[in-house]
Amino acid sequence: MVIRAIGGVVLVVLGAVWIAQGSGAMGGSSMSGHGQYAVLGAVVALVGLWLLVLAWRVRNRDPRQRP
Repeated sequence: MVIRAIGGVVLVVLGAVWIAQGSGAMGGSSMSGHGQYAVLGAVVALVGLWLLVLAWRVRNRDPRQRP
């Protein structure tokens, strides 16, 4: 659960940075201003959000229902 949550946070932050660089909002990189990096960042951020949701669902599961 903790590893999923940490991985999810890292991927969301990394995706946000790639979105900012790809859209040109953050300069100073060869990725700046290239739209494909913004799309890739959105995909990475969505995977991170999915991991966070999985970690949250496991944490809130009723212990009596675990196999």
